[in-house]
Amino acid sequence: QVQLVESGGGLVQPGGSLRLSCAASGAIFAIDNMAWYRQAPGNGRDLVASISSGGSATYADSVKARFTISMDNGKNTVYPQMNSLKPEDTAVYYCNGDIRGYLGRRNYWGQGTQVTVSS
Repeated sequence: QVQLVESGGGLVQPGGSLRLSCAASGAIFAIDNMAWYRQAPGNGRDLVASISSGGSATYADSVKARFTISMDNGKNTVYPQMNSLKPEDTAVYYCNGDIRGYLGRRNYWGQGTQVTVSS
């Protein structure tokens, strides 16, 4: 069974930085793509950033030039570095992965981690 475990959320002041991490564990043959989504109260779950196993990254317009996503293939871990945080970045952040294991290629979600940007 594949699991995604997130860490690094918390409270940060506007303009501050935060680094999340998401580690994939279990019977993993390969990771095709990892991504981060976020969901603010009353809103849907929106894509923040994604990265392929080859290192190709995409970002939502709202976080471009502020967030950077990277992946350590040896550790099966993805890191979004979030800089210049704004109150509107407050949300639960979810890790997502397209991972190949014994059950074939499947999509997995982490449990979510709260990020609060407030003074």
